[in-house]
Amino acid sequence: MDLIAQGYGSSSDSEDSSSGKPAKVAKITSTSLQVNGAPDVSLEDPMYARHIYTNPTDTTLSVNLDYDSMVQPVQGPVNPFASKTQEVRKNVWTGHVEENMFSENDFRTQQQSYAAFGFAKDPSVLSVADNGQTGSGKKGSGFVGDIDRAKEMDGATIWDKVPKHLRNNQNQKKRQTRGDPSVLEGDNAYRGPWATFEGDGIGEISGPTEEERDVHDKQREAAAEEKLARNKATPAKAVANGSETTVFHGKEEHDYMGRTYMHVPLDLDVNLNGEPGTQTCFVPKKLLHTYTGHSKGVSAIRYFPKSAHLLLSGSMDSKIKIWDVYHDRKVLRTYLGHSKAVRDVNFNNNGTEFLSASYDRNIKLWDTETGQCKATFSKKTIPFVVKFNPDEDKQNVFLAGCSDHKVYQFDTRSGDVTQEYDQHLGAVNTITFVDDNRRFVTTSDDKSLRVWEFDIPVIIKYIAEPDMHSMPAVAISPNQKWLACQSMDNKIYIYNAKDRVSQNRKKLFGGHMVAGYACQPSFSPDGRYLSSGDSEGNMWIWDYKSCKVHKKFKAHDEVVIDSAWHPHETSLLATASWDSNIKLWV
Repeated sequence: MDLIAQGYGSSSDSEDSSSGKPAKVAKITSTSLQVNGAPDVSLEDPMYARHIYTNPTDTTLSVNLDYDSMVQPVQGPVNPFASKTQEVRKNVWTGHVEENMFSENDFRTQQQSYAAFGFAKDPSVLSVADNGQTGSGKKGSGFVGDIDRAKEMDGATIWDKVPKHLRNNQNQKKRQTRGDPSVLEGDNAYRGPWATFEGDGIGEISGPTEEERDVHDKQREAAAEEKLARNKATPAKAVANGSETTVFHGKEEHDYMGRTYMHVPLDLDVNLNGEPGTQTCFVPKKLLHTYTGHSKGVSAIRYFPKSAHLLLSGSMDSKIKIWDVYHDRKVLRTYLGHSKAVRDVNFNNNGTEFLSASYDRNIKLWDTETGQCKATFSKKTIPFVVKFNPDEDKQNVFLAGCSDHKVYQFDTRSGDVTQEYDQHLGAVNTITFVDDNRRFVTTSDDKSLRVWEFDIPVIIKYIAEPDMHSMPAVAISPNQKWLACQSMDNKIYIYNAKDRVSQNRKKLFGGHMVAGYACQPSFSPDGRYLSSGDSEGNMWIWDYKSCKVHKKFKAHDEVVIDSAWHPHETSLLATASWDSNIKLWV
């Protein structure tokens, strides 16, 4: 404590300090080892301090510092593990910005000099060049850019006179002479103010040379041969009605009790006969299984109704396959009957039958268990979407949205068209039943959304805004109250699906890139999450309540065109892509 008293001084010390004499520090000698618990303090009188030490990161100071205190080097231990970028004192996120006083005229001069000559003076005021000017530049030259050219031109700017051999206009075209006014034709003909630059070829006959003509003729002949060969290629033969086939891939179609794969498995730890959406759902974290069997991109996947122990897929290889979701997770049956890519598939309520729509302009009705094609429907137009009426007493009726701007209502018993809905101005992309199946909503390439009363071909609601885009994919929420519409402006809009169909402007989901692709959105069974694929193979999952992105992960190598949540699992998600694979995530 004696050291503290002597270091700080007493009242007499302050009098000595005011007289101009520094305080004397007493010598301390000790003959025996003593323990001093007092902290170390500076013995220098603060009235005679030579420097005030500041933190390099300080932005404000309460005292005025002299120049020597402000420019003294940074002291202290150096971090041996810090990189060069970490050693830079940052005052912005990307680095260190120096605030300098620079006139507009000087800035424009240096900017244009750099564009013309490739160098400019270093505007920094915190460094000094070898010649004493502010701004060290490269290697102490005071210039940035091409310092060799700067030395050769002696740091000239655009306003300085530069020797001819250093100017940038050495390769500039020379202008022709005006010519002789007395000469009308020839080399020295009068051109006057219309004289052009040498090499422009103005007034000369232009056209391809003989060599260029020969090359062009050969290319044209090769293109004609290629077109002829392409036209000779045999197109895909249409499958005649009644010649559809099926292939069973399992060992036995029936088990020891005579049951087929249609039987809902009971040896699982999940109740597949329970009510969907009763469990709390979570975001999938890892890949569970990959189905490989299609040779081209998969266009649509559908879970088996209610139990979801089977997965149906339609592909661009014109094949339809049904897969086992549990147990072996292998393909069970392949349905062969289309000659072109399959666009859409749809189960009836109990899953015994399903519809398939193809680009071969046919809609086929299949028996799920036996693989038999029961009927074929066609209106000589491409069906883009097919949908059974969900009512139990109308399982013989389905709707088909086609490329001729119409929605056709078919009866599977007679095969006839019982109704036509023809108000759209573009191809119909989606059909969604709402309001207890009394109405249905359609979207089209005409950038509109229309609501119809079932079996009455009159629009009851028409939605089309100037800023609307086409919405080629629509999903309905588990509580049947909301429609999630995938828009071509890379957003998902939410519409009310009850009495008054209108947009919910408080809900908007974005961030993904889907322009040009009909990526199908999907709700989790409890309605907490909304998912969608994108054109880059990513899977996006949003929190439905907050509209924020909850998770994004790489799912496939190509566009993820469809996704579906398992109705009884907590986090089982199926994704289909144009890379010909179907994946299960859990």
